[in-house]
Amino acid sequence: MFVVLLGPPGAGKGTQAQRLTTSTGLLHLSTGDMFRENVREGTELGVLAQTYMDRGELVPDEVTIKMLLERIARPDAAEGTMFDGFPRNIVQATALDEALRARGDLINHALLIAVSDEELVARLGGRWLCRSCGAVYHERNDPPIKEGICDKCQGELYQRDDDSPDVVRTRLEKMKPPADLIEHYREAHVLSEIDGERALDSVTADLLEALR
Repeated sequence: MFVVLLGPPGAGKGTQAQRLTTSTGLLHLSTGDMFRENVREGTELGVLAQTYMDRGELVPDEVTIKMLLERIARPDAAEGTMFDGFPRNIVQATALDEALRARGDLINHALLIAVSDEELVARLGGRWLCRSCGAVYHERNDPPIKEGICDKCQGELYQRDDDSPDVVRTRLEKMKPPADLIEHYREAHVLSEIDGERALDSVTADLLEALR
């Protein structure tokens, strides 16, 4: 079974991926982790990828897919693989489809964890830090007793520029799964859209049901 996990930053993909792999035996394959492993071990593909990263360029899709195919050929991927972080666009999705098809496989499921922009901004844009001791607060999930004041040392709380709601919204627009990628999997009849604004257990249950 080959599964693509989709969702914007803050949707809870990492947490749900851990839960799903525990329940299903699927290999959770994060492309970021895969790159780091190949670079660390000095593999041929890792050395090649590093040359692009050193120049500040994106690693070409064909290099990424070669890494993916090598990784899913290992014994720990025998039950299947959950792709996290790839594909990011329709070009990558098409290339992955072709690579899997060449070895007699295909994407069986695309799981989209859907969360509204308002909820994502609330999750990602509410972090505040203490200037004195560095304590971290969240205005909704873990607020200080007194607004703007650290509970631990009474220091001033501040918000980093990249945690401000406006910056978060801009970042989300760049990192959300594009509409044509979602439509690609919908047309292939493998897309399941899950409401990600509910309790963790409810989201996990629906994701597992979609896989079944």
